[in-house]
Amino acid sequence: MAQFGLENDISNTLKLDVPITNAPIARWQRKASASNASAIGLSPGKSTNISLNASKTPGKWRTTPSKKMGEDRFIPIRNDKQMEVASFLLSKANRPKEDVSAATSDQKELSLLLNGCNLEEARILQFSGKPTVNPDGQHNAMKSLYSHTVTPMSNKKTRYIYSTVDKILDAPAVQNDFYLNLLDWNSRNVVAVALQNSVYLWDATRGDVVHLMTMENDADYVSSLSWTKDGSYLAVGTSDCAVQLWDVEREKCLRQVTSHSARVCSLSWNSHILSSGSRSGQIHHHDVRVAEHHIFTLRGHSQEVCGLQWSPDGHYLASGGNDNLVCIWPGVSQAPRADVDQSLRTLSLHKGAVKALAWCPWQPGILASGGGTTDCHIRIWNVNSGSCLSSLDTQSQVSALAFAPNYKELLSAHGFSHHNLVIWKYPTMTKIAELNGHEERVLNIAMSPDNSTVASLGADETIRIWKCFEVDPKKRPKNKTPRSAFTQSIR
Repeated sequence: MAQFGLENDISNTLKLDVPITNAPIARWQRKASASNASAIGLSPGKSTNISLNASKTPGKWRTTPSKKMGEDRFIPIRNDKQMEVASFLLSKANRPKEDVSAATSDQKELSLLLNGCNLEEARILQFSGKPTVNPDGQHNAMKSLYSHTVTPMSNKKTRYIYSTVDKILDAPAVQNDFYLNLLDWNSRNVVAVALQNSVYLWDATRGDVVHLMTMENDADYVSSLSWTKDGSYLAVGTSDCAVQLWDVEREKCLRQVTSHSARVCSLSWNSHILSSGSRSGQIHHHDVRVAEHHIFTLRGHSQEVCGLQWSPDGHYLASGGNDNLVCIWPGVSQAPRADVDQSLRTLSLHKGAVKALAWCPWQPGILASGGGTTDCHIRIWNVNSGSCLSSLDTQSQVSALAFAPNYKELLSAHGFSHHNLVIWKYPTMTKIAELNGHEERVLNIAMSPDNSTVASLGADETIRIWKCFEVDPKKRPKNKTPRSAFTQSIR
C-alpha cells in the first residue's frame, strides 16, 4: 500500500524542472535517511548525503527516482535474524503440547524479541483474512485479483425445473396417429382434447370435465382442434372432411364448414380467419363472419398438411406436410382473393414429415420446425431470408414444438424412440432438462395461458401436466381477460 503514496511523491517531484532546495524533505526521504543513518551509526537527527540506493532496510520499498514511472520494485529482504525466527515459529507450531522443552522455547522467543526482531515480518506463508488498509487512501489496483468476495457470476443460480409430473389425466381411446392435432389449451385455462369421436373440456382452474360433443357416426373421429384467441369458440376438424364451430359456453354447434375432400388434420386461427389443412394437401381459408365462408385455397403440398401455424403478428402462415416441406404463406390481407399455387418460401431441408411448428413470440420471423422419424431434426428458420439458422439432431421423432417465453426456451415433444419432452435453451439449443413419464410416444403438447405449464398427450392414453416454466409470483404479470376478436357473430 505504501507504494502508491510513494509513487505520488516521486511523480510530484519529477514534474519540477529545477529541484527546490528550500522545500521540506518528503516523508519517504526522511525515513530513508533515518534508516541509512542508523545503518552506519549516525544520529538520526544529523543530515547526510547518502544515496537512497544504499538503503538496506529489510522488507521496505527500494526506489530509484527516474523519468519513467512504473519501474519501482518491492524487493523483500530477510536478514539472518528473521530467518532464525521463522524457523523457530515453524518448529513451535509442530511441537507437541506435552513437550518438556516449552520453557526453553519460551526463553528463546523472549531473547529474540529482546534483540528487536519483528515476528510479523518473519512469518512464512501466513494467511491473513483481509488486506491491510492503505493509510494514504490510495487505490490498490491489485485488490481485485486477490479479493475473496463472490462475483455476480458465481452467485447466479440456475432455476429448479420440476422433472416430475404434476397431474395425470386419463385419455382413453385416444387416436394414436402422428399426423393429428388432438390437444389445445385456451386463454381461459380450459384444455380441449379429442378422444376418438368425442371432444372433452377440462377446466384447469376448477378441475371440472365437460363432454362437449360426439360424432353421430361411430366410424368417424375427430382429427384436429383449435381455440380462438379469446377462448370462446372451438374449431373441430373431423375425418368426414368437415370443420365444426362450437360455442363452448352454450355447448352449441354454431355451424359446420364443408369445403375439403379429405380429413382435416390441422387448424389455425388468425382473428376471424380460420385456416384448415387436409390430407389432400390443400389449405383453405375461411372467414367465419360471413355465410360464404371459403375465401381461397393454398396449394403447395403434395401430401397431407399435418402442421399449420399462424405467426403471432398474422403476417405469415407456416404449413408442414408429409411431403417433408415447410411452406411460408402471406397473410390474408396481403394475398389476392384467389387460389394461390406458389408459397412465399419453400423450406426443404427436412427428410421426414413436418408436423411440429412453432413461431418465436419475442422474435418476429423466426420459426422452429421438427421432422418425423426419418429426420429427427429441429431446425430454426429466418422466414424473411429463408435461411436455416441452426439444426439439431434429437435422435428421436419430433411430434410437437412450443416456445416458452418465460425463460426464452424451446420445448420439444418426441415419439419413437424416446417418448419424452425436452427443454432446450434458445438460441444455443443446449439441453436443459428432460421430462420423462410417458410410456409411449407423445402426440401433442399445449401451453397454459401464463406459459408456465405444459400439457402433453401421449399414445399411452394419458394427459400429463408439467409445471416446468413457473415464474416468481412477484414478477408474474397480472392476467387480463382478452376481449373477443370477432366484430360480427359467426354465421
